[in-house]
Amino acid sequence: MYDFVVITEVAQKNVLIIKPKFVIKKSKDLMIRGGDFYAVWDEKNGIWSEDEETAVNQIDSDLRAYKDQKIASGYEGPIQVLYLWDAETGLIDKFHKYCQSQMRDSYHPLDEKLIFANDPIRKEDYASKRLSYPLTPGDISGYEKLISTLYEPEERQKLEWAIGSIVAGDSGRIQKFIVLYGAMGTGKSTILNIIQLLFSGYYCVFSAKDLGSASSSFALEAFRSNPLVAIQHDGDLSRIEDNTRLNSLVSHEEMVVNEKFKSSYSNRFRCFLFLGTNRPVKITDAKSGIIRRLIDVHPSGNKLPKDEYDQCMGLIPFELGAIACHCKDVYESNKSLYDSYVPYAMLDATNDFYNFMLENYITFKNEDEVSVNTAWKMYKEYCEEAKVNYPYSKRIFTEELKNYFETFETEVSKNSKSSKQILKGFKANKFNIHYENESEKTPGEENSKNTWLTFDSETSLFDEEYASMPAQYANEDGTPCKKWENVKTTLSDLDTKKLHYVQVPMNHIVIDFDIPNVNGEKDFDLNFEEAKKWPKTYAELSKSGKGIHLHYIYTGDPTKLSRIYDDKIEVKVFTGNSSLRRKLTKCNSLPIATISSGLPLKGDEKEMVNWEGIKNEKMLRTIIRRNLNKEYSPYTKPSVDYIFNALEDAYKRGIPYDVSDLRNSILIFAANSSHQAQKAIELVGKMHFKSETETENKDFESPIVFFDVEVFKNLFVVCWKKRGEKAVIKWINPSSKQIEELLNYRLVGFNNRKYDNHIIYARLLGYTNYQLYSLSQALVSDDKRVTHGFGEAYNLSYTDIYDFAAKKQSLKKWEIKLKIHHKELAIPWDEEVPENRFEEVASYCANDVEATEAVFEHLQGDFLAREILADLAGMTVNDTTNTLTTRIIFGHEKHPKLVYTDLATGKASDPAWENHDTVNAFPGYSYERGEDGKMHNMFRGVDLGKGGYVYAEPGTYYNVALLDVASLHPHSMKALNIFGEYTQRFVDLMDIRIHIKHGEYDIVREMFDGKLAKYLTDETSAEQLSQALKIAINSVYGLTSARFDNPFHDPRNENNIVALRGALFMKTLQDEVEKLGFTVAHIKTDSIKIPNATPEIIQFCMDFARKYGYEFEHEATYAKICLVNDAVYIAKYDEGHGGEWTATGTQFKIPYVFKALFSKEPIVFDDLCVTNSVTSALYLDMNEQLPDVTDAELVKNIRSKPDAIDNPLSKRERDIKNQWSSVTDEELNEKIAKGHDYRFIGRVGQFCPIEPGYGGGVLVRKNVNKLTGAVKYDSVSGSKGYRFLESEDVRGTDAEEHVDLRYFDALIEAAIDTINQYCDFYSFSENENLRSVYQTENAFSVR
Repeated sequence: MYDFVVITEVAQKNVLIIKPKFVIKKSKDLMIRGGDFYAVWDEKNGIWSEDEETAVNQIDSDLRAYKDQKIASGYEGPIQVLYLWDAETGLIDKFHKYCQSQMRDSYHPLDEKLIFANDPIRKEDYASKRLSYPLTPGDISGYEKLISTLYEPEERQKLEWAIGSIVAGDSGRIQKFIVLYGAMGTGKSTILNIIQLLFSGYYCVFSAKDLGSASSSFALEAFRSNPLVAIQHDGDLSRIEDNTRLNSLVSHEEMVVNEKFKSSYSNRFRCFLFLGTNRPVKITDAKSGIIRRLIDVHPSGNKLPKDEYDQCMGLIPFELGAIACHCKDVYESNKSLYDSYVPYAMLDATNDFYNFMLENYITFKNEDEVSVNTAWKMYKEYCEEAKVNYPYSKRIFTEELKNYFETFETEVSKNSKSSKQILKGFKANKFNIHYENESEKTPGEENSKNTWLTFDSETSLFDEEYASMPAQYANEDGTPCKKWENVKTTLSDLDTKKLHYVQVPMNHIVIDFDIPNVNGEKDFDLNFEEAKKWPKTYAELSKSGKGIHLHYIYTGDPTKLSRIYDDKIEVKVFTGNSSLRRKLTKCNSLPIATISSGLPLKGDEKEMVNWEGIKNEKMLRTIIRRNLNKEYSPYTKPSVDYIFNALEDAYKRGIPYDVSDLRNSILIFAANSSHQAQKAIELVGKMHFKSETETENKDFESPIVFFDVEVFKNLFVVCWKKRGEKAVIKWINPSSKQIEELLNYRLVGFNNRKYDNHIIYARLLGYTNYQLYSLSQALVSDDKRVTHGFGEAYNLSYTDIYDFAAKKQSLKKWEIKLKIHHKELAIPWDEEVPENRFEEVASYCANDVEATEAVFEHLQGDFLAREILADLAGMTVNDTTNTLTTRIIFGHEKHPKLVYTDLATGKASDPAWENHDTVNAFPGYSYERGEDGKMHNMFRGVDLGKGGYVYAEPGTYYNVALLDVASLHPHSMKALNIFGEYTQRFVDLMDIRIHIKHGEYDIVREMFDGKLAKYLTDETSAEQLSQALKIAINSVYGLTSARFDNPFHDPRNENNIVALRGALFMKTLQDEVEKLGFTVAHIKTDSIKIPNATPEIIQFCMDFARKYGYEFEHEATYAKICLVNDAVYIAKYDEGHGGEWTATGTQFKIPYVFKALFSKEPIVFDDLCVTNSVTSALYLDMNEQLPDVTDAELVKNIRSKPDAIDNPLSKRERDIKNQWSSVTDEELNEKIAKGHDYRFIGRVGQFCPIEPGYGGGVLVRKNVNKLTGAVKYDSVSGSKGYRFLESEDVRGTDAEEHVDLRYFDALIEAAIDTINQYCDFYSFSENENLRSVYQTENAFSVR
């Protein structure tokens, strides 16, 4: 526990309150600087932390431990703990006040010495970080080649001496700073970048201009972290106003530091300054403090070819420890090397007096002495010739001249009447730098490309090195066969060309290159290009031959290494019982090299990201993965914050990226937060996983996986398979970890957005099987008033087949349609599953997974349409059609201004959008309340309803014209300008389809900013685009009429004006047609059927429609039609349309009926199958061989009815009741149960009627009384009097011979009777008599 905190107890209202109290004292655990929090000791990580959250987490942890100890000691009362993390307690504010106003400054500067990876840390070291590499000698070939090319030996020595002084810990006493002076592109930044790598976390970036400016009061704020190194890549000291601050900083004098919004404080900085510049440092005179402190370094101007330069820079991170060690040796070989150093070259560039001395160098050197007067005359001539603006006075000139001679004497004449000032001993060595003969620079021989990485050996040095290490073969699943404690074999016992596992020393690490190409496949060339940049070592190919493994011995602590080096480059560390999975294919013949630096650590130092450095998706992915590994923070919520900030920054800066595939991983990570899961999850919901800017090519997309779940009270099953593969993975009661594994894939399910996603998300959160069952029941509940599930779960999947399918039907109906095995599992959802049937449930679930894939492949056209809409909207295929359409039309506008039109007058709510080109007024229309208390759309005495107008005059008609309005609702929306300024965008979608229909692709290519061009390569792709837009257009009407809030919904639109306008038009048209003496037989929303139609009446309808903005299409002409009601008819096309029969409505559409009575097509097995669906559950009661319990059931029913006066029992009921009076209710129920054997089917099933005596069951539906919970089974509509089997049990078996055709005969007779109500069936259907009905070419209906 911290020494500045005590834990106190307070009792309030029988509740024991535990809270911290902050103690006023000089603390050894807390440091205050500038009247605010500075640092706290982090005992867990053995390091000082400048993060206030460290103190908060430790204090809260101590509070939890105190509470646990209190409970363990026997305390049983209620306890409330006041934590700092809880803002409502106010404790965090008290802590801030404690640090800012109650405590005085008490601190020791942090990080005054380097801590290497192999150095122990003590509290009194005051260290808040450490370097990622150890200080050890080693190979520096990359550095050597680089430094020797860019700098001559003398200049290189200056740099290495300076670096070595920092490594040795002496920089705090050395009063020097380095200026790298040279033209652009000469390698100054290269060396400064290496210095930054060497001292990562220990350097700051400063502004030399601010240091030299008298007006910059916050110039020292850049040094607030007390760095050991300060760097400026492109500085300017050519116009120093005041060098006092710079001299004090370099001299390590105590200085007053001003930080914005903080109190000032004193500090003595120990940093060594490095400045890169292409301008000389201004030196005013030879005694300037800068002269004594400045070491100027001049690049050679030589350069390396780009590929060699990149290769050398790639090696630097791995050579850091050795570079530091080398520089330390350079420094320690002569620590006082630059004590007397003077930067004469810099003087030459900036000091006029120095240039005067340089010009007269030969004179001064040859004479070795000079009088002041003689020199003064020479100086005046020089200044005049050189145009020196501000020459020295003679006094100052004399003082400056003394700096270049050993002695200064005054000689008096013999008569003592005059004297002469003489300077002797010219310091010629000050100018040697300019007159030494420079040797010819010999360009370095151009190195050949790095070819160390070859795979030309099949004999492995690894096998020899680790021959005695424990090893074992992998089993069929690719996992170790045994526990390691039971393994007796070693690597030498195995054939290493087979898949095996071997335990390696803890410091043996493997760098795994697994980079994919644009197709998501491992790519050897890409891996090779990255791997060859690493230090030479032993290397192997992966078992696929495309990945590369580099083996190293790591000299540091491998447990502190990050597992993520870069995206798709992993650092594999083997600790505990972990082992290396390996299969030798090819390798090289190099020994296993050591490596000490260049590898990412887990980030105990809480390193921060330079957001400006995030330049692409690859870097963003690396940051995300490192946060998921908790390498920047040991806590979940801060890591989620970190990811959010990274994505937010990349999004705002317009960096193209798409990390949608990582969404689930981040969501899982957030959900595992101990205390702030909800906040973390909410933050994930706000993240931008995809930039607005399109990405060129995604490097990799995880495989598509189809999945399904089954949920029972005691069983949870997940089955999944990869697309195109045969194997279905079955998980029985999977763990949260397994669900995490599943979420790495692109999941595709059926209706999964509303069900399966929520189930697997709940398991991820730790739900038990029974909790999953309760959630399942809630998700399928009929109560739409209650929202169940999790908002975050909707986007777990890649897409939902049910959602993108144009035809909405259940998976079972798709299985039936596609002739996929569809037999239901005979276990009710509300019952527990016997353990011996777990595998049966898993197999059933696996069948549904295979069916899901089959439906997905069948609906590729619909999915392509979804992909197109997602592309146009800039969203994902998992977003719903409604969401995509909304984005396409309204963009990011959430509350567009909609237009409402009064259809009685045609007046629009916004006159600016009133349509004067089309009729929108329907006089006589009213929206009024009826006797039932509800509102009705009334027009000309007819209730039009709130959908389309429907009208039927049953009967038989001939020569019937079928006219259909093209896109009725969309054209109504267009005519109403219902979306205001956005209506045109909706109209554009409609126009595109018309242009495509007419082959006008060039027009379409120019629309929607050219986004559609890529979908117009040929007729097929154009048609796919048209279909996608049709789906979007059709979805809009549903949104305008929806009751839920959405951008298309206008609260004023209670009467559904889109459908209403069409209904008003159709009713108006009907009246006009009838005025002309024609009959209107049928109207169905957007179509009208007119018997005995003439070309004139058809043209009239088309012209009339155009006045209202509609276009009629003459779809067909029926030679005859028998119209039963507004939803059922049978008709025959005229010869112009093939003379085929067509049926609408269930009665005539039943395949057996339609074929037998009308089309005369052969009847096949599928025609003998009946599909039933219910909202509860279907059962087959297999009671044919069981006792008849009809009387017992009647008795039970009688007992449940009161014998009331107003509803007395019949005599027979009273007699039966008396006969069974001695039988108890329990005995009665037992007797009834013996007469039934209910086999569970599900909500959907396909059945065949079976003749009595052949094993069929009674088809019933289960009904549960919601008030009493009583269960009863009722016959399914139309099935009473028949027995059934599931069609799967009949198809291809002897049972086909016993299909009960009586069932279909009854349907045929009912159809004939219906037609006979309106005309003679035989003449209408063109059957001679009843016998001819059964004269079909199949065995099923032979009579």
